[in-house]
Parts: sequence; C-alpha cells; structure tokens
Amino acid sequence: MKAAYIEKTGAFDQITYGDVPKPKPAGAQVLVQVKAVSVNPIDTYIRSGAYAMDLPKPFILGCDLSGIVDAVGPDVKRLKVGDRVWGSNQGLLGRQGTFAQFAAVEEQWLYALPDDVSFEDGAAIALVGITAHLGLFRDAQLKMGEQVFVHGGSGGVGACVLQMAKAIGASVMTTAGTDEKVQICRKMGANLVVNYRTGNIEDALKRFGEVDVWWESLREPNLERAISHLAMRGRIIVMAGRDARPAFPIGSFYTRDARLYGFAMFNAPADEQRKSAAEINRWLARGKLRPRIDRVMKLSEAAEAHRLQETSTLGKKSLLAGKIVLVP
Repeated sequence: MKAAYIEKTGAFDQITYGDVPKPKPAGAQVLVQVKAVSVNPIDTYIRSGAYAMDLPKPFILGCDLSGIVDAVGPDVKRLKVGDRVWGSNQGLLGRQGTFAQFAAVEEQWLYALPDDVSFEDGAAIALVGITAHLGLFRDAQLKMGEQVFVHGGSGGVGACVLQMAKAIGASVMTTAGTDEKVQICRKMGANLVVNYRTGNIEDALKRFGEVDVWWESLREPNLERAISHLAMRGRIIVMAGRDARPAFPIGSFYTRDARLYGFAMFNAPADEQRKSAAEINRWLARGKLRPRIDRVMKLSEAAEAHRLQETSTLGKKSLLAGKIVLVP
C-alpha cells in the first residue's frame, strides 16, 4: 500500500511517499481503508524530533483518520466490515500513524461516522474536536450563559471551541488575523471578533465583559492579560506553548478563586475520549458543529502539507484558516 512515512526525524523533506506493507488486524484492532486524514501541528513536532518519542521504522505519520472498516481482529466487539468510522490518537506512543491507504487501529480509538458527515469532515474534526470538548467540558465545565474567550477562532481547535460553546448557549469572543477570518468567525456565531493585527484586543475585551473560560492557544501566552479579564471563579485552559515561560500574577489569580487547567489530548484515557466523541457525533449530525477545513490535498503531497502547517504554526505566518485534509 502507499503511505507517507519517514525513516528518521528531521525536516519535512524527510517525508517519503511510497510502498509499505499493508497491516493485518490482530486482537482488538480494526483495519480501516483510509478515506481522509488531517494534519496537526503535533504531527510536525513528532516528524521533526521536537517531541521525542520512540518511533517504529519506517514511521507512518499522522494522528487522525476517517474511512471504512475493511477487516476486524478476533477481539473486536463493536465494529464490523463496512462501517464508516473516524478517530485519532494514532502516530503516538509507539503506534503507527494514519497517512496511508490502510491503517490498523485499536477499536477503542474509533467512533462511528454519522451517515451525512463527509470523510473529510470526519478526519478534520478528530484531534481538534476531542481536544476542544475535553477542555471545555471535562475540565472547565462550561455552562450555558457563560462567557468564553478563545484566540484564533478560525483555526482547527479555535473553531471547535467557538462552535461547541455556542451550541450550549455560551457567548464567545475570539480573535483572527485577517478580515476574511473575522468574517469566518462571525458566520460560526462568534458574538465579538477582533482582528488582532489592526484592532485593539484590550478594548474589545472590556466591551465583552468578564470571561468565565479563557482558552489560551498561543505559543507565547500572556497570562497577565488573561487573568486580568477573568470573572470570579474563572478558568483558563492552556494547551500550547511547551517552551513558554510567561509571567504569572499570583495575587490576582487566587483572589478570583480562579483555576488553571493544562492538558494534552492524547493523555486522556479512551473512555474519556469516547464520551467526547459521542457528543461530537450528535452535534455533527445536527449541523451544530463542522470543522474548519482550509484545503484538501493529495496524500502524496504530505511533505508540502507539513511545510504549510509548520510555516503557519511555528513561522507564525497565519497561512491557514482551519485544517489541511489529505486524501489517498
């Protein structure tokens, strides 16, 4: 089968698109005929070696996928041949990735894909959707009527945070880097959007009012700003900025009875992620949630997709308004 893989970590030009053996499902594994995958920043960190992990060789890239069940191992309980599925958590912790025509995935990491949801949307929602749901509901316990701030509302995670918060009746303020992205956020239901290149975020935050849940997605967060705009018992979510060392105003934090939550999606056990996936499926089926897809490319263009993702994320060029999806 064809796959996008690396023999050693390094730059995006280390990615090879070529033939590798087709896996066979064993135990509780499901063999998925891959219809779409999506690119995440973590994919580029693992490929480059920035996140040190033991990787099989050759190592197939990718966390997310959607597709059709092609075969099942003897211990599979829920899924059967022909089922439409989506999932994440691959290409991590010693597991092979998804950037291939077929992927053998443990059943616990796969979820039924609603009939009216495209394979592209199924792949694009996976990591970012589960991340947003865990942070908003498992950790911050967001409630109807509360106020949410999220940076980058047109991005992969940001768009999910925005839509999920709106789906339960919260108000949302977000930022965007272009007027086009501002309009994208408004169409998704944001109550207030500010262009961070041309507008004044501080003035906008004052108009918006005290924030109950502040979702911090910047690689270099300004926690002094975040805490200064928190409501009493406000919560901050951090899920980026591994090398960041921001100032932290302890006094204004604890006197608000505030909470700070940090998490990585792939640390969550399968049962917690399955709860998130079930809610995501309900919203997908009802049209209340849809991932932002910036572009769809061929799987054979994986190296170029990694270059674009890296330039947008690490290079801070803001080239993308949503996810890159690859199709075999």
